[in-house]
This record gives sequence, C-alpha cells and structure tokens, in this order.
Amino acid sequence: MADTPTIDIHAHYFPESYIKLIADHGKRCGTTVTTDGSGATFIQVGLALRTGPITSRFIDHGERLAEMDRQGVRMHALSLTQPMVYWADDDLGMKLSVAYNDAISAAHRAHPERLIGFACLPFQNSRLALEELERVSRLPGIRGVYMATAVRDRELSDRSFFPVYERIADLGLPIFLHPMMINNERLKQFYMINLCGNPFETAIAACHLIFGGVMDAFPKLQVNLPHAGGALTILRGRMDRGFQIRGECKTISRKPSEYLKCFTYDTISYSEDILQDLIKLVGAERIMMGSDYCFDIAYEEPVKIVTQMKSLSAEQRTQILWNNAAALLKL
Repeated sequence: MADTPTIDIHAHYFPESYIKLIADHGKRCGTTVTTDGSGATFIQVGLALRTGPITSRFIDHGERLAEMDRQGVRMHALSLTQPMVYWADDDLGMKLSVAYNDAISAAHRAHPERLIGFACLPFQNSRLALEELERVSRLPGIRGVYMATAVRDRELSDRSFFPVYERIADLGLPIFLHPMMINNERLKQFYMINLCGNPFETAIAACHLIFGGVMDAFPKLQVNLPHAGGALTILRGRMDRGFQIRGECKTISRKPSEYLKCFTYDTISYSEDILQDLIKLVGAERIMMGSDYCFDIAYEEPVKIVTQMKSLSAEQRTQILWNNAAALLKL
C-alpha cells in the first residue's frame, strides 16, 4: 500500500447479495443472472442490456485489496454500475438498494481504512428513494449517492427527482453519476456503445442538469461526472451558441460553459493531453483519481497516470490523488 494517501473514486463492486436477489427474483421483471461455459457471470436485462462478465475481482474483497496494494491505492470508493436497480419493480428495487448499501457498509466495517462507498437508491420511485436515503445517511462507510445518467425514460432534470436532490444536498452527500449504455443499433459494432456512447451519455445528462435548472435550484449539490466529463467540455462552445441564439436554451441565467466548474470530474480520459486540458479548464481542485476498476477498459495504473504527468505540480498531484476527494467525501 502506498505511503502517500490515494483514493480511487471510480471503482465498481458487485456484492453477492445483490446478484443473488436478481437471480432469485429478477425474472418477474425480465432480468436474469446467467453463467456461460467458462463460468463467467452475466446480468441480462431483457434483450437490450447485458452486464458482465462479473468476475470474482468485482466481488471478492481480498482480490480487490491485493490489486489496490499493487497499484498503490489506499482506498476504493465502491459503486454499482449498470444495470443499477431501475429496471426492477418498486419492491425489488428497494430490496436491491438495501442489499447493496448494507454490503458497502459491511465492507467498510471490515476494512475501514480501505473501503467506503456510494449508496444506490431506487430512483424509479422518489418516495422510496427518500426513504432509503434517510436510512443510508446513517450507515457507516456511505459517503455519497450513486445515480445513473437517466432513470428509465426520465432525464435527470425531471421534477420528480427534485425532492431527492434537495435532501441529498441538505445531507451534504455528493452525487456520482455513471452512464447507462445507450442501446442504439449504430453503436453495436466496434465497442462504440462504450467508446462513443458513454462519453456522450454523460454529456447529455450534464446538459439536463444545466439547462433543466438543477444546478441553479440546488447550488449546494455536488455532482461528479465520470470519464473526465465525457464529451461535455468539448461541447461548451456549441452549448453557449445555443444559449445565445435559441429561445428554448434560455432557461438559465448565465452561459452553459460557466457551469463546468459546478461539477467535479475523475481522471479517466485515457489521454494526458485531454486530462491536462480539463485541469486547465476547471482547475486541479475539481479533479479526482479514478480507474473504472475492474472492467477491461479500466486504468491498470491509476496512480501512475497522475504521478507521471510532468505538467502537474506536487500540490496538484496531491489534490488529485487524495485531497479533493477527502474533502468532498468528508474523510
């Protein structure tokens, strides 16, 4: 383990209790857990969405801690990923959220210096989301809320989410977003569902938060955008032009590009030049280290991505590796 404190704020986790609930009860909502000939586990939601392979590295704490030690990562902030819980009916969605959040808290209690996590809420029902939010806000190890870039057919600007945003902000918990795969025929080849789909899905969600008035309505709400903000920052000129000339974009009082510093970001850009541009645009104080553990596209050396950037000062490296996240997550 590294002597210098480091935290990976984008590290995925599938507890056995979550997978078992889907295996036992998911079929009534069109979702199953399957295993292929090699023993790999997948979660299949209808015909459109398949998550996996969910290997033991996603589940087993020992394997995770060993890899963290190899990478020089002191702490993981655990988070779910697709298919989240929004595909489920209210009863199962709540049970999945409770199981996931309890598993995070148990992981933290077992390894308090190494593992914390972001709560999953059944956002498909705002009343239930608020109920679970109150419960998890008192659980050891919960340091934020995880949310997809859309909930079923509702965008993040949907007014049904506003009471939940208000309470999250009051509790001082940040929201960490993650894309749900865009299921479009044009993206099915060449892994474009991730290479192109995820970055633009993040940008779309952020635009709904900006133009939909969420960031204005809840100025204390902290929202982290994954994958270094996806495509959002390169669209800032286009968004500003729309705000300038289009009536339907005049829903906010200042240029959309001025909201970029309302968000925080992780380091997962896969390009030092792009990461440096992001730092120049929003400041090192808004960037936190992430890896996307443990998908095949993940950074294998997330700490070195930061330490080997010659353009960063020692202070900026420390900010990105630990200080920014420690302050945001109240560590």
